Amino acid sequence: MGAVFRETGVKMTDEIFRNDGYVFEFEGEVMSVDGEWVELGGTAFYPGGGGQVCDTGTMGGFPVTEVTYRGDNIFHKVPGHPFVVGDRMWCSVDWDRRYDLMMGHTAEHILFNALHRQDPDINIVKIYIGTDSKYVVVDRDMDLDKIGEAVKFANTVIDDNHPVIKSVMSRDDPEIENIRIKLDRIEEDEITVVEIGDVDIAACSGIHVMETSEIGAIFVDRKVSAGKGQFAIHFRIGEDARKASMDLANTCLRIIEDLGSKPEDIVKTVANMKAELEMCRKQLKDTLTASLKNLAPMDINGKRVFAAVLNTNDKTPAVDAAEVHRKDGDITAFVCKGQNISVILSSGDESIDCKTVISEVLAQFGGRGGGKKDFAQGGLAATVDADDVLKALIDRISS
Repeated sequence: MGAVFRETGVKMTDEIFRNDGYVFEFEGEVMSVDGEWVELGGTAFYPGGGGQVCDTGTMGGFPVTEVTYRGDNIFHKVPGHPFVVGDRMWCSVDWDRRYDLMMGHTAEHILFNALHRQDPDINIVKIYIGTDSKYVVVDRDMDLDKIGEAVKFANTVIDDNHPVIKSVMSRDDPEIENIRIKLDRIEEDEITVVEIGDVDIAACSGIHVMETSEIGAIFVDRKVSAGKGQFAIHFRIGEDARKASMDLANTCLRIIEDLGSKPEDIVKTVANMKAELEMCRKQLKDTLTASLKNLAPMDINGKRVFAAVLNTNDKTPAVDAAEVHRKDGDITAFVCKGQNISVILSSGDESIDCKTVISEVLAQFGGRGGGKKDFAQGGLAATVDADDVLKALIDRISS
């Protein structure tokens, strides 16, 4: 049937999840239908918010795949449903998924509080609480030692089993200054506040567990750049946290054994190896640069052509040398063989179109290249024979 709507303007959907996040089964009545989207008079399905993704589940046996707000009403995406206005049916939220999200959202509050204790100037940029991933993006980098201390504190909060209490506060309440909140992002006069014992109090519209012990554990398994000086701190909870920490510990033990180090010395050992590796890379780069300066050119149809296969992952010396030869009016064809194959072609001679040559040649080997008429680059899989690529380049230049 066509879309059937009621007058909107005031909140009409009874939000069961606001009062009790542990309710996951209920009887719903269809109030309006818009294709796959169904509105109920009351719902326990959380439409998402505060970084937490929406609930899923079933409605009358049909899968609910998405839940979202439309103005003040909540609509459920139920592909293939037969419902019409007035229908009543049994609805069920995917409880295991919901509970994981509740634990994750509460854990995020605890973790950020712990991070903030280590660095009072840190701020949240973004939160994501899903079943596939859980992380908080902060506006600055944080030392792993400090993150480790924050995780220790967070797990102490979990073990101490603090109550998690939700309440409502007026935005004009003078106590508002004592909670974590960004008032410029909140339009309502009444603000939902989540208080975790005497540890943390923050404005949040999400759903949470009742006691911190329900989370089980928190473990930060990685920190990655999120761009613009921001960093995403990924974490796991409960049994997933325990398993991830054990897996990482076993990986570290294998590395320690392979390096012949002691557990207490592994950080220093890796730091020394990193310093040695950087020194070796610099020496290799210097050697390659010197070698390219002494490279003798080939004569092809009266043109000087500098060509070579170079065993290196760092193509910087080759690019620099190619630029020098281009300015001198010569032609350069370098094939750098490392984890993959990089091809560099430059020419100071108007008769050679580097972009055309490199595109045609690399296409023969399943690769791609591009650039400008006087300077082009491309890449190939490491399985390709580098000598064959160089020969093809020289043959094409000769023709």
